[in-house]
Amino acid sequence: MKNLYLLTVLIVTTLFAACGGAPESNTNSTNKTNANSPTAPVNTGKENPLAAQTPTPEQTTNNAPTLSPVYTAYCAAWVKKDEAALRKVYSSDTIKDFEKQMKEDGVKTLVEFLSDDQASNELCEARNEKISGDTATAEVRTKGYPSGITVVFVKENGEWKLTNRRPEGALK
Repeated sequence: MKNLYLLTVLIVTTLFAACGGAPESNTNSTNKTNANSPTAPVNTGKENPLAAQTPTPEQTTNNAPTLSPVYTAYCAAWVKKDEAALRKVYSSDTIKDFEKQMKEDGVKTLVEFLSDDQASNELCEARNEKISGDTATAEVRTKGYPSGITVVFVKENGEWKLTNRRPEGALK
């Protein structure tokens, strides 16, 4: 019983010591600045894992000089609801995939099928292109994706075409 009592006192004492005591009161009424006290929080290198994390926006490394014209043509075709122009901008594999999905969904036109894209002339830009052979990626922004989304482009018959593919881990 005596050991249980000592163990309990030891645990309670440890808890109080770990939690700290009451804050010291400052009875000195003069306003002195301690030269050793920092004026801003010290960066210990450890971030609070529970703190809200705001992602740093990706910086623009280039204005997609090769792929911007393709994406601008897509936006223009979408705004005009020009079926032929939309089909010209997309790769043949993407058009085949779209047609398969359209048939399954009972959708008659590509314009109707792409209606969720919300492309516009107001916000239609590509940036940060990365080209590797006949495949490229760029971050594109539209009214539907104002924060941007990375898409894959492919070179087909010497022309760059938009695809419905996304690089792994690229969705924002």
